[in-house]
Amino acid sequence: MITPIILVLASALVLIFLFRLAMGRALTAGQLDHPSEHLRKVDVEAFRNLTDPAEEEFLRNQLAPAEFRRIQRERLRAAAEYVSAVASNAAILLRVGEACRNSTPATSSSAQQLIETAFRLRLYAMQALIVLYLGILWPGHRVSVARIAERYEQMTRHVIMLGLQNPLQGVSAAL
Repeated sequence: MITPIILVLASALVLIFLFRLAMGRALTAGQLDHPSEHLRKVDVEAFRNLTDPAEEEFLRNQLAPAEFRRIQRERLRAAAEYVSAVASNAAILLRVGEACRNSTPATSSSAQQLIETAFRLRLYAMQALIVLYLGILWPGHRVSVARIAERYEQMTRHVIMLGLQNPLQGVSAAL
C-alpha cells in the first residue's frame, strides 16, 4: 500500500519539476527589455555534424573501438552543450512570446506560435539531453536528436515573423 503512494508522489514531483523546467526561469523586466543579451549562440550546422548518424558510422569504421568511444563521448558532450543552449534560448523566447502576446492582433498570433514552438522545443530539448547523457554513458548506443536543429530553425522563423511585426531588439540576429 505504501509503495503505490510513494510512486504516485514521486511521479507528481517529477511532473512538476519537468513543467517548471520546461517553462524556464522567470525573466526580470530588464532581461525582457534586452533578451538578445541573454541568448546563447547556437551553430546549427556544427550541431547537425555532431549528431549525424553517417558521421558517427564513419568514425566507428575508421577508429579503434576505445578511440571511437572516447571521441563519441566528446561529440555527445558538445551536442549536449548545444541542446542546453537551445533549451535556454527557448525559455527566453517563451517569455518574449508571452510578453508580446497581448499586443496587436497580428502580433498576438505570431507570439502564440512562438510560445507553442518554444515550449515544445524546450520539452524536446530536455528529452534530448537525457538521450545524450545516456549516449555518453554508453557511447556504442545510437543517439538520434537531429530533430532539435529543425525545431530550433522553426522557432527562429517564428522569432523573425514576430520581429517583423514587433521589433525584438536584435533577438533574431542573436540566434
